[in-house]
Amino acid sequence: MDDEPERLDALTRQAGRWLALSAAPAERHTTAVVAGPYDRVAWRDVYARSAALRELSAQLLTRHAHAPDLLADVFLCAYQAAPRLRERAVMAPSHLVHHQVVTALTQSPDFAPLHRETAGDAYAAAMAVLAQGSALRGLLERSREARERTGRADRARQEAEAAATAVGEALRQAAEEADAQGEVPAPAAAAVRRAAEAAREAEESARREDGAAAQAMAAAVPGIRSAARNAASAAAGAVRQEAALMRAWGVDAGETERMPFEERARLAERLRSGRLARWAELIGRFRQMAAGERARKVEHATGELVGVTLGDDLSRVIPSELAVLGVPELRAVFAARYAAGELMLYDSRGEQGTGKGAVIACVDTSHSMYAEGPGGITREAWSKACALALLDQARHAGRDFVGILFSAADKLQVFRFPGDRPAPVTDVLDFAETFLGGGTDFQRPLGTAAKILEEEFDSASRARGDIVLITDDACEVSENWTRLWNEIKRRLDFRLFGVAIATPDSATASGSVLETLCDNLRTVDDLTDVHTTADLFRVI
Repeated sequence: MDDEPERLDALTRQAGRWLALSAAPAERHTTAVVAGPYDRVAWRDVYARSAALRELSAQLLTRHAHAPDLLADVFLCAYQAAPRLRERAVMAPSHLVHHQVVTALTQSPDFAPLHRETAGDAYAAAMAVLAQGSALRGLLERSREARERTGRADRARQEAEAAATAVGEALRQAAEEADAQGEVPAPAAAAVRRAAEAAREAEESARREDGAAAQAMAAAVPGIRSAARNAASAAAGAVRQEAALMRAWGVDAGETERMPFEERARLAERLRSGRLARWAELIGRFRQMAAGERARKVEHATGELVGVTLGDDLSRVIPSELAVLGVPELRAVFAARYAAGELMLYDSRGEQGTGKGAVIACVDTSHSMYAEGPGGITREAWSKACALALLDQARHAGRDFVGILFSAADKLQVFRFPGDRPAPVTDVLDFAETFLGGGTDFQRPLGTAAKILEEEFDSASRARGDIVLITDDACEVSENWTRLWNEIKRRLDFRLFGVAIATPDSATASGSVLETLCDNLRTVDDLTDVHTTADLFRVI
């Protein structure tokens, strides 16, 4: 029969199934997440600028040939506002593990809080990918059999499609050799039948490999889901931790989103590894407390109650006067006394209202500030957190802030933050992380602070500045220095607040140097209690 010619239409019917496969092969995608060109550009851009991402990709490539595609899918899940996954049926078998991974990630309980931090933020999404690096390595290792099976299935499917294409080529050759009556020479007809048989065998092999891959994938799914949950949890924790670190240091989300990728990465690393990194929570608590005090701040804070006086300040009316308002017949009398300024008020002796000049924090950085207090918090960490809250306080009031770090007489460093411009976070970190060491001397830092206020008064006519001395020690000051100090203090009308951290009782006793110098002196014994300085932020 092989020597006899055959009709072309009969051959075409026999090979029709393979012709359909070769004419319209099914589209197979290598990305599980549907993404537009802008999303792809965001991924390529962040990948090109992140050495850590490229290093992770290289590590994963030793386990999986399509690792870059997996990283892109994980990034897009975190970056897109509403990530959408393709149907499994349109995925290339070699990338079905990717589909299962991103499916498990998006269904993880930790994905929603993670996504709130990363959506639309390429840097945060990249950080989420890096945070999942370890989990992804383990996941690829555990899914090795499933990936090998799906790889075989992918190759078998490609071979089946190639065999179907060969059928079409053989049939085309047969059509060229057919005579006018549609008779095809026997050799050409035999070639079509051989190609069709090869295509059938390839299709059966692909079907078997698909089944084996499906079984391997089903066996791997529980492990993939567990690993994906761990990965999402790790990423959410890392992203939340960095966001909290940024907030603690006063870096708002808008500022970080405007930062170039490399600058933001360097800043994040510095915040994580800096000297005060472990005290970020304390710094954040101080800033939050200061913000709360600002919200309920009054211009004339009350101090020590010394009696009763007359006036019209409703914030200081004594309870018996307010009781009159409960009697309708006496409300007119209350109104008349209010208009005349004859209401009975609490009389107090306390601090003046908010100053107008610079806020200057003189922070002791002598060796003893290394000492730890309750909770392992160092005196340095507590004092720097307090100083950073004072920086916030000054900025909200539009006042200049100056940080003076001091120890011995020959060790002093000044950091200036003008109130009319943003405070660069790198400069803030330099101030917070600088530690001088040595002994303790008050004269030079306080003299420097007074000189700064004097320069401000001479150039801008701003008086009523505030100096805050934060120290854990006391030292002697000369009589001549004290006289000059009192003279300039009277002339510039500034205030000196003292914060004594875990100092001996003698250092803050009546008549001591600190008690004599400071208008307002408070002692801090519990370094975990940020509210010990709450009243300070109500009057500065």
